[in-house]
Amino acid sequence: MPKRRYVNTDGSSNIKSFAELRQWQKERRTKNKDLSYKVPRVEPDTARLAANRERATLTFVGHSTFLVQLGGLNIVTDPVWANWMGFSRRLSAPGLPIEALPPIDVVLLSHAHYDHLHLASLRRLPGDYVALVPEGLGDWMRRKGFRRVEELSWWEEHRIGAVAFAFVPARHWTRRTPWDTNTSHWGGWVLRASPQGAPGEASGDAGHADSAAAAAASNAAAADTLYFAGDSGYDERLFREIGERYTGIGVALLPIGAYEPEWFMKDSHMTPEEAVRAFADLGAAHFVPMHYDAYRLADDTAREALDRLQAAWRQRGLQPERLWTMALGETKLWDGEDTAAAARP
Repeated sequence: MPKRRYVNTDGSSNIKSFAELRQWQKERRTKNKDLSYKVPRVEPDTARLAANRERATLTFVGHSTFLVQLGGLNIVTDPVWANWMGFSRRLSAPGLPIEALPPIDVVLLSHAHYDHLHLASLRRLPGDYVALVPEGLGDWMRRKGFRRVEELSWWEEHRIGAVAFAFVPARHWTRRTPWDTNTSHWGGWVLRASPQGAPGEASGDAGHADSAAAAAASNAAAADTLYFAGDSGYDERLFREIGERYTGIGVALLPIGAYEPEWFMKDSHMTPEEAVRAFADLGAAHFVPMHYDAYRLADDTAREALDRLQAAWRQRGLQPERLWTMALGETKLWDGEDTAAAARP
């Protein structure tokens, strides 16, 4: 029986032809980019992170990897501490050494691309964590030796303790070998804390909940909400739907890199300007850029991505304090009372 091949919400697969790939590689040889810019970094407060089980915090490790502390849980998004990605050396060291992490309760995977799913990093994480993964990836993870794996489809939800995790669509694709293109799905995650449940324990009805009922229940009770986009091209309808289903997003983690050349990348990666539009579509309170600092996945640079982001932010007239451009190793407090979502611009 042939394996299922997943698609985007509009039925597209985002697969490029060999001729298109060759054209990009030909163009790439003509570009001479300045890679000297170093993303700012600070010394992480590891003692504070280890002791914290009460405040909602966000720590930038690098690329799409964050330590999220929410509802008494230690959560890691797309954990990648790799020094190399293919033939490309990491451009900036992780902001938090993997050895300095507190015990991890939950790992969130957005999709199976190597710069988001790194087996060696997953195996080094401390703690007996649950891995929440996209549909089609669960059996693969179990074959690799991970015991605690929960697989979700788009709009499905899983509760662990006081936190509800909803898997939401993205516009992307995935592949790890020439034979497994799009055999698992891709997406983002909405994390919403509420008074229900106890930290670290699955609630009585843990598992997949009806999307509409789960979203309504979470909306009524949530104090803290974070959206992690994973990898995604821009889709106005999609981002607006996420913002409407999960109102009051306090913090949106959105990718701003790997967009050049735009004719090749636009279906799978947003430009910084499109990321600002996605932020507005979501109706979120704060924007945290990601996916621009660690690996040279395309022809743009970290400095170019940040400059374009800041220009688009100013052009749209958004308040500077709503843009959190985090240093590597930096920790932000984002308790619900401090990040009440503003009205959609």
